[in-house]
Amino acid sequence: MVFKSPLSANLLDDLQTALAHGNVARRVDMLRRVTDLFIDHAPDYSAAQIAVFDDVFECLIEHLESHTQVVLAERLGAAGNAPPRVLRKLAFDDRVEIAAPVLSQSSQLDEPTLIENARTKSQGHLLAISTRKTLSGAITDILVERGDDEVVTSTVNNLGASFSERGYDRLVQRAGNNDGIATCMALRPSIPRHHLLKLINQASASVRARMASANPKLAEEIASAVQRVTRQTRSAPATMSEEAVISHELVRLLHKDGRLDENEVMKFAINEKFDETNAAIACLAHVPVSVVEAMMIEASNEGILILSKVAGFAWPTVKAIIDMRQKLANQPLSENIADRDTYERLRPSTAQQVLRFHRMQQVTADTSVA
Repeated sequence: MVFKSPLSANLLDDLQTALAHGNVARRVDMLRRVTDLFIDHAPDYSAAQIAVFDDVFECLIEHLESHTQVVLAERLGAAGNAPPRVLRKLAFDDRVEIAAPVLSQSSQLDEPTLIENARTKSQGHLLAISTRKTLSGAITDILVERGDDEVVTSTVNNLGASFSERGYDRLVQRAGNNDGIATCMALRPSIPRHHLLKLINQASASVRARMASANPKLAEEIASAVQRVTRQTRSAPATMSEEAVISHELVRLLHKDGRLDENEVMKFAINEKFDETNAAIACLAHVPVSVVEAMMIEASNEGILILSKVAGFAWPTVKAIIDMRQKLANQPLSENIADRDTYERLRPSTAQQVLRFHRMQQVTADTSVA
């Protein structure tokens, strides 16, 4: 089949003249005519014909003013099969007013292109991406990490956006410093319960009230979470801070929901969350938090090795826990080669026996104090 150009001979002649000798006004008129021709028959064009339009558009927009390129971006951004090269050129333009219509609308931009744009362009570009009809977890990961508060709020408010576990973790962190983001998260119908619990437990009383007001379905969940923490705080030892009690209760709820695993322990340790790490080890090793805390503050790393072996941790997790303790104590980090050799030789049955001894010591100490 012989390819027939979608551009008429007269239009091609006019195009060549406009490119060679025409002023800006003539080029603008030519761009309008070519755009009309494409939009009016876009569904009927073949890939080869679209490639012709791609060449023409790239030639025409090279020396046109911004407002003319904005008009082109708005028209092509809404087209279902717009020429791909010119779309990319518009989407990566540093001028947000040109890039935004394409980034926010075009179904022609694939995920790798959107990810590249989100990783490298401005907050205005990120804001435009955040308003797309659908967003994958890979894209929202970048928006939540790189975006400012306006971008993050827009992303959270987008019901077509999906979030990964990593994305939700970062969102909860961002919400801790931004009441608006916390309230927006509470409105999302699909937020996983364990992330919701984190959000509730770190929110202030006024933010909890706004969250309950924004989403009445959460009112009972928020009230029960606050009551649990209050009860735990009142029954905790006097030496334990309220923040520690809240951290312990949060980790216990994660464990109850089946969301606590070695990977969570690793993240707690890397982020130097001492109370959360202790509570997580206690849950996974099936011992009281008080036993873990007593063993964690010993001079040597033996207690960490014992607890980790009982919990079944791999060495990288054990190393992260040791590093956390050294950082918090302002001690220099080491390779811990001797500890690693000891850990690899340590049998789970031996670790269980040593742990039982520590528990007996803890019970004896508690009884003598009483």
